[in-house]
Amino acid sequence: MGATAGLVALGITVTGLGPAEGSATRPGHPDSRLQRDTDAIRALGVTGVQARVTTSDGRHLVATSGVADRATGRPVPPTGRFRIASTRKAFEAVVLLQLVEEHRLSLDDTVERWLPGVVRGNGNDGHRITVRHLLQNTSGIHDDLPGYTTPEEYLQQRYDVYTREQLVARAMNHRPDFAPGAGWNYSNTGFVLAGMIIERATGRSLRQEVTDRIVSPLGLHNTTWPGTSPSLPRPHARAYQLFETGELMDVTEQVLVDPDSIVSSTRDLDRFFRALLGGRLLRPAQLAEMRRTVGINEDIGAIWPGGRYGLGLVSRPLPCGGVYWGHDGGDGGYITVTGVSDDGRRSAVVSMSASLGDSLDHMLGQQRGADTLIQNALCGRV
Repeated sequence: MGATAGLVALGITVTGLGPAEGSATRPGHPDSRLQRDTDAIRALGVTGVQARVTTSDGRHLVATSGVADRATGRPVPPTGRFRIASTRKAFEAVVLLQLVEEHRLSLDDTVERWLPGVVRGNGNDGHRITVRHLLQNTSGIHDDLPGYTTPEEYLQQRYDVYTREQLVARAMNHRPDFAPGAGWNYSNTGFVLAGMIIERATGRSLRQEVTDRIVSPLGLHNTTWPGTSPSLPRPHARAYQLFETGELMDVTEQVLVDPDSIVSSTRDLDRFFRALLGGRLLRPAQLAEMRRTVGINEDIGAIWPGGRYGLGLVSRPLPCGGVYWGHDGGDGGYITVTGVSDDGRRSAVVSMSASLGDSLDHMLGQQRGADTLIQNALCGRV
């Protein structure tokens, strides 16, 4: 499996190639490095970009570039909402680690203990897969998620609704990619199962657990669950997909395959990741577990050079030394790239409201542009 398959696994479709606090927020100076990096992403062909940075001295900086709507030319809102896709995996992992802290489950519990009979068939065995395996992407469960790769497929599929059980059943039609713990492969289905375990362990919905444990305590007022609604709350930039045909299509209106998808903002994600790495959401022992990383495979390594995967959290090397943490996501025309320093003091979040899915080179170029902004911000070059 090559880098293209890795992008698909992350929820980033390459079409035609395969499945705040103390100080006020201030706009970036037009000649600042932050604004230049934001403009550079826009210059790649991304319709709209918004970036938010928290500096080590507590300043909150925002930069935008491009347009929110190609039809009207209105500017990108600096507080715009967007679908965060796989970035939500960090939220889910935090809830599970809080439950571990409360002795309500263990990372070594098997899937079979909490979801009897759900993972079975074609060599899949829930007796051998643990909660840790799910959060670490070492379960071996094969992904087989629905998705569109052409404008016609988008129009046909955009209102399709899937349950967690349906998504897991699709994965069970395949043999595992490897034995549990014997390899690493990005598995969205593993996190679908993790959400099901949260609900079984607590007797409450995943949405309610995330709200009560993270969203409400941190005041994440722009973080919501769309459910089966195909629209987003305002303000938001419209989402676009560049297909292999060269057609740039508005794909804002759609129901995501992920039934647990989240809509948020750069402000809320900035606050969440700083709180997480700053030790405000997990005790030291659980945060240490989250940051215990393993190596990733070659195709995902092409997307996250030097990356390692913890429990719903990714570490990557900083060019100025040390590492940074976060979790990117891409789906529904939005691409989210995040980064926070090891101590939680500095952070950067980029939301791009277009996915350059016409070629692998363009998709990787979009990722590299966002990586450059994140790394410059975390190295103090803003």
